[in-house]
Amino acid sequence: MTHADAETALREELHRIAPDIDVAQIDADADLREEFDIDSMDFLTLVTALSKRLEIEMPDADYPRMQSFNALVLYLAGKSGQ
Repeated sequence: MTHADAETALREELHRIAPDIDVAQIDADADLREEFDIDSMDFLTLVTALSKRLEIEMPDADYPRMQSFNALVLYLAGKSGQ
């Protein structure tokens, strides 16, 4: 999966769990949960949706590596290359 593919998947899944987020105006380095007021259940829903969609394991031990949009895109691109 390319970086662009990971970014597209994340934007689409973010829009599904929080449709009021303008995914075109995301501050890529901001904390996702704080920037968009995503609670822990929404974050878990996002991770679960991405895991199923991309067919990758995303263990909870890795959640600290998924704080920002950019960090999560890099994580996804790296995981799919394994």
